[in-house]
Amino acid sequence: MTDTKHSSGAPWRNFYGRFRGKTIRASQHDYLDNDLLPLSPGPIDWDVNPDRDQIDLADYFGQRELWLEIGFGGGEHLVHMAATYPDVGILGCEPFVNGVAMLLGKIRKADVTNLGVYPSDVRNVFDVVPDGTFTKVFLNYPDPWPKKRHHRRRFVTQEHLVPLFASMAPGSELRVATDIEDYVRQTLEEVPKAGFEWLAEGPDDWRTPWVDWFSTRYEQKALREGRTPHYLTFRRP
Repeated sequence: MTDTKHSSGAPWRNFYGRFRGKTIRASQHDYLDNDLLPLSPGPIDWDVNPDRDQIDLADYFGQRELWLEIGFGGGEHLVHMAATYPDVGILGCEPFVNGVAMLLGKIRKADVTNLGVYPSDVRNVFDVVPDGTFTKVFLNYPDPWPKKRHHRRRFVTQEHLVPLFASMAPGSELRVATDIEDYVRQTLEEVPKAGFEWLAEGPDDWRTPWVDWFSTRYEQKALREGRTPHYLTFRRP
């Protein structure tokens, strides 16, 4: 899938989700026009960084411990973690522009200053950050792609997990939250193949949310519809 190149020289990747919804409110246009660029931690994009040079996120975050949230949705968990851990720098990646706009509004209201936003595919980030960059990574309620023929589109495939593993520091933590049982199955099959260790010792370890967990709107919908959340914790040895 990476044989074809952009005109910039960067690899072409298929992307299967949506980039934009139907409506963006005037206030959200304001957030996107005025807040997104100052919150962008580096020129990690195809055209701006065509040679795939490494990006030192310390230029943006300073000498902080760095965390990553992959697909932050509306951003409520991301803002909660930033407010809870003000000494940590957290990068959020989300290609859906409506979700980015929602996050920017929450950042403005919460007045948190330790967040960076990358409004595109997280695989671009894996290309340019040094190995061992992140010490904690969150994957909360990722797109389930429920049809069997679409399971290869899920994040928990080796295409995503191998570079994720490289981007994480030894001893770092990967958290996966999902309400889809088959996504749990694929996660438990694929994540250890990429080198991670599952830390569960009993059922309570995946039935009980993390002590600093913030229940997202996706989780609230799952609970209303009778689905059971699962909280899976892995470690990069």
